[in-house]
Amino acid sequence: MSANADQHMTTADVAPGRRPIDGVAVWLYAVAAMVFTMVVLGGLTRLTHSGLSMVEWRPVTGWLPPMDDAAWARVFEMYKGSPEYREVNADMTLAEFKGIFWLEFLHRLWGRLIGVAFAVPFAYFVVKGMVSRRLGLWLVGIFALGGLQGGLGWFMVKSGLVDQPDVSQYRLAAHLSLALLIYVLILWIAIGRRVGRRSEQVDDIGHSIPSSAIRRTAAGLLGLISITIFSGALMAGLDAGLTYNTFPLMDGSLVPDGMMTMSPVYLNFFENITTVQFDHRVLAVSTFFAVLGFWWRLRGGKLPTPAYRAASAMAAMVVVQASLGIATLLLVVPIALGVLHQAGAVILLGTAVWALRELTPK
Repeated sequence: MSANADQHMTTADVAPGRRPIDGVAVWLYAVAAMVFTMVVLGGLTRLTHSGLSMVEWRPVTGWLPPMDDAAWARVFEMYKGSPEYREVNADMTLAEFKGIFWLEFLHRLWGRLIGVAFAVPFAYFVVKGMVSRRLGLWLVGIFALGGLQGGLGWFMVKSGLVDQPDVSQYRLAAHLSLALLIYVLILWIAIGRRVGRRSEQVDDIGHSIPSSAIRRTAAGLLGLISITIFSGALMAGLDAGLTYNTFPLMDGSLVPDGMMTMSPVYLNFFENITTVQFDHRVLAVSTFFAVLGFWWRLRGGKLPTPAYRAASAMAAMVVVQASLGIATLLLVVPIALGVLHQAGAVILLGTAVWALRELTPK
């Protein structure tokens, strides 16, 4: 092969198994995996009641934990001034305090490490000219969202350090939603780098370009899954999973009593435990059937293989997630199942992003 021909070879001309590695995509997938881990750690922190153990926020100097007995005594004394210690853990020893402190410290440290894992390679790729101006602006925006996420996390924690030893369900839902927005944006860009390279070849391999109706349905599913996760965050903030531990009925009723007892009425959808759990059940069941219906509709079509694989992965994951949700509820939210259920929600969301991105040319 001549040098001139080699210069004009595109990625599409190379055999699939020999395509050059896209360093930017690999980096973005790695950061997305770190965000996924962060969300799971956050769920574990909440379920083990560790999130209020650190009552101060040191965004710059908080990289190191207490290093000696005096430092441990200081942070423990600060914790003793919190509502959680006074009302829940008044008999807690220093050794027990360290158990919850380390988990929250790891959660915050992991967030800082995500920032480093994002910023340093990003700077490298910019210097090497591997990031376009448009992509660079998107990535700067995502990095800014990451900084905002840290502040929102502390804003959430502060709500549990005033009067009640529980964080606001509104702030918890906002904190989780922003984390997942960052996760979705990173995945969208990473997957798109591969989709864009092969979009011109779709017709050459006998597949039809997905219709706009299919793409709109996939976008709707992504929205439905997101709303369901948001409602799950409200459930978590209210500890609503500790009530009505039966399925499919709520203690013998399809529509339980006490759903609209608050005034004004809209508060029931955010603060009434009965209503919040009912809403989450309805949304979860709707998501289950909508995803499976979407997958069934696509069977036998001439979609690009990656798009069908993504839809199949979403269908498989929604079955797993529904099973985890039911088991978590029936067993009154054991920690292991609660964490798996939160992890499953993020994975399901990721498969929805994957499906929509595969169905969106370039």
